[in-house]
Amino acid sequence: MKVTTQGSGIHVGERLEEKIESKLSKFEKHFGEEGIFNIKVVPERELKRVELTLKLQNRIFRAEARDEEILTAVDRTIDKLESQIRRQKTRIEKQIRDYSYVKEYLKDVPEDVDEVLEEEKKIIKRKSFELVPMSPDDAVLQMEMLGHSFLVYLDAETGNVCVVYKRKDGHYGLIEPTY
Repeated sequence: MKVTTQGSGIHVGERLEEKIESKLSKFEKHFGEEGIFNIKVVPERELKRVELTLKLQNRIFRAEARDEEILTAVDRTIDKLESQIRRQKTRIEKQIRDYSYVKEYLKDVPEDVDEVLEEEKKIIKRKSFELVPMSPDDAVLQMEMLGHSFLVYLDAETGNVCVVYKRKDGHYGLIEPTY
């Protein structure tokens, strides 16, 4: 299991890294060397935001929490990540491909009795559209005119399919996949 810890606007010391790694060690027996954790600590006024991303083969799990104490935020983030994995349990088990690394982890994770059972989510609408070549700025403008939170488009310069999206902070993001 590989753990990368970074601070954005804050120094993450060696002792803090060790404490975070020890909290994540419970995942090691299930995911072994396959699990790659990226932890980012960002100060936000009096709160600390902790972003935790787990990359496991071709699946990515991400959780985020804020608290006054970094380690408390880490604990809350880990709880959210475990909850995401539990929610995906039935969907993963229904997949044809073998996700034994997650199944093994889920065997040892106790299920919360209080956790409300969510109905299974499914695709209820399909949409197809023509990809129009445009610049990222034109794509943002088109997205805003449509009132959407994201837009898939064909980059006029590179010829690649890209996605622009509106971020929580009000700015925009650009996803440029490689294939």
